[in-house]
Amino acid sequence: MWQDFIARHAQERADHVALVDRQTRQIYHYAQLQTEILRLTAHLVALGVQEGDRVALLAPNRLEHVTLFFACVQLGAILAPLNHRLAPQEIDAILDELDPVLKLGDDQTPGFHPLSILEGPPPTLTLPPPVAVPDHRVLMILYTSGSSGRPKGVMLHAAMILANIHNTLSADVLRPEDISIVNTPFFHTGGYHVFCLPMLSIGGTLILHPRFDPGWVLEEIHQAGVTVFWAVPTMFQAMFDHPDFQQTDFSRIRFFLSGGAPLSLALIQGYHRQGVPFKQGFGLTEVGPNCFLLETADAWNHPDSIGRPMTRSTVQVMDENGAPVATGQVGEMWIAGSHVCLGYWRNDTLFAATMRDGFFATGDLVRKDAEGFYYVIGRKKEMYISGGENVYPGEVEKQLTTHPAVVQAVVVGVADAKWGEVGLAFCVVRAPVTLEALRAHLNTRLARYKHPHHLRILSGFPLLANGKIDRPALKAQAHHERNRIEEVEDA
Repeated sequence: MWQDFIARHAQERADHVALVDRQTRQIYHYAQLQTEILRLTAHLVALGVQEGDRVALLAPNRLEHVTLFFACVQLGAILAPLNHRLAPQEIDAILDELDPVLKLGDDQTPGFHPLSILEGPPPTLTLPPPVAVPDHRVLMILYTSGSSGRPKGVMLHAAMILANIHNTLSADVLRPEDISIVNTPFFHTGGYHVFCLPMLSIGGTLILHPRFDPGWVLEEIHQAGVTVFWAVPTMFQAMFDHPDFQQTDFSRIRFFLSGGAPLSLALIQGYHRQGVPFKQGFGLTEVGPNCFLLETADAWNHPDSIGRPMTRSTVQVMDENGAPVATGQVGEMWIAGSHVCLGYWRNDTLFAATMRDGFFATGDLVRKDAEGFYYVIGRKKEMYISGGENVYPGEVEKQLTTHPAVVQAVVVGVADAKWGEVGLAFCVVRAPVTLEALRAHLNTRLARYKHPHHLRILSGFPLLANGKIDRPALKAQAHHERNRIEEVEDA
């Protein structure tokens, strides 16, 4: 059952630091944070927000992403943090579907009330009593990135958010004395649900950054006593490549956690050389970001694993016909549990198409070893068939990054007259490298049919707004160029 943990900590840990806002240089203890939430609740009442209404928020990371969420919960309203990097037409399409009663944004956002209308003393009114929060009540709507089509409004209900919190807190993942940074965007599930809400639920401390800056993160780790930190792989790569990385004091870090996309083994080992326990997690917007746990002790021996399912997660690995695959074989991950979302906003049909006998079909390809550890191979939609054999790009990318010249790699399938499809590798490198050298490197690591036939060297990868690599953009580029790519004979 949902409980107002900010109000509880305002009584029990009133003077403990809840949140440090680096943009405004304000420090909020739990009692102060609760006062701020009640102040915003009064403003929302004055603006006509009622139970069941949607409140859209379009702004970069700032305190209101946290305080407005709890204020909306008080009133039974639903907060919808929108991607501020979308084009106006994309935002309009979401708003047409969402139909919010209140739209809040930065002062320069056309068509939105400026967040400055929430400034100042609260209106003189009597606040209604907090609305009861049953498990099925929708508390938030997050729109997916839309990389594979029109964004979908994922309905996060109370039971889902609580299950995600409980999964995160299980097995000593977080502690009340922990300090973490939030700099991933709040329109992404990681912004709220990896460490923000779980940390606040146990009375921990958050440092809020308006954006990701690798040097800034390393400085916080060095000086602010950060103990745990979550980010996506591209962010960890940027930190690793930063000139301050080697001089950073990581002694207070209990662990780093990566999610959102597979992480290269070479990068994990780079952090390990600094003595940093490094884990990979797994999740997605529809099932929450915390479904698997890799114990810190296992992170050293199974660095490329996402661990084992958490207690509230039931997982199956299935073939194309919906039958379980054997241990060690690749299949699609299906997940069930109280942490699965309630559905897609005003699109029941689409959500029903993703369900399989009570399990959510994730579209992610994984394998499980004999010890019960899971490994992400890639996305089902990214797989291609070369000479009648399935090729999983994630598997190829992982091996490409073991080459000393390769920093990052993305592999996509392109049409080929002889084999049907072959791989094109996009690589970011630290030293010149040829396709022939990469294929030679892969000879003892992968079957020949998995080797890429084409290579493109890039200075950097295009990114989605959530920091992940924009694979659809790279795939579009590959298909646009395929007729101009020099064919490489298969030896």
